[in-house]
Amino acid sequence: MNISIAIPDSSLSDEKTLENKTRKISSIARSCGIFRINEIIIYRDGKKNESDLKLFVTILKYLETPQYFRKTVFGKTNLLKFVGALPPLKIPNQTGTSNPEEIKKNEMREAVVVRVKGQKGVDIGVGQIINYYSKHDIGKRIIVKIKNGFPNFSVKEIRKEEIPSYWSYNVKQAGNLFSVLSNWNGIKILTSRKGKRFNPQQNIDELRKSDVPVLLVFGSTDRGIHDILGNKINNLQNSRTVNFFPNQGTETVRIEEAILGCLSVLNMFVYSNK
Repeated sequence: MNISIAIPDSSLSDEKTLENKTRKISSIARSCGIFRINEIIIYRDGKKNESDLKLFVTILKYLETPQYFRKTVFGKTNLLKFVGALPPLKIPNQTGTSNPEEIKKNEMREAVVVRVKGQKGVDIGVGQIINYYSKHDIGKRIIVKIKNGFPNFSVKEIRKEEIPSYWSYNVKQAGNLFSVLSNWNGIKILTSRKGKRFNPQQNIDELRKSDVPVLLVFGSTDRGIHDILGNKINNLQNSRTVNFFPNQGTETVRIEEAILGCLSVLNMFVYSNK
């Protein structure tokens, strides 16, 4: 199942400190890694969230970046002040060995374009720079496939779409929610306590039979999906509104709780034996 999520840029508004905001973002990133989320879309929810949006995007991308070239890509910024205390994601693009002698032919690696002694090369996190002329600028992240292993490394660049299994999530900034939903070419699941109770047989059968991408959409702490979309919700095609937390005991469900809970339910039923 190819699934992405859409969350508002106001998702951090209920946290008052940079440390707490950072931990919330980490929790969301971990859930997205666990359940193989393809893309995290952050949509606009008003005009007062610019600083939170920047923080959100920066930390999500930082956590998804392999540790061996984070400093090269991000440099020093106060936005990352508390990331040192966060648990690693350990998603597939981060789990390769750092021992050059263990790198196998046809293995895929994250790389960053560097310049050494006037020539371009790539750093794949094995303690040496591999000669490779890239059309990309210095500091650009790419994915490479190993053509020859240690000690005479050679690589070729590949696209993420060429990788047959899950690799990592993408992060995308978007406009308002209605524009995101209108441009989504696939199934749209809107999460709301006003929606119909989740029906495993009906909802999961549809997902299992469909090859189109799925977008799981979340509202904000202060405003649910219906409040954000208003009457426009009636104009959406190929969408359904689902309540994943019937009979909830709390007044609200926090965004990090909602993401983990909803993805857990979908994952359990979609991949259960039938």
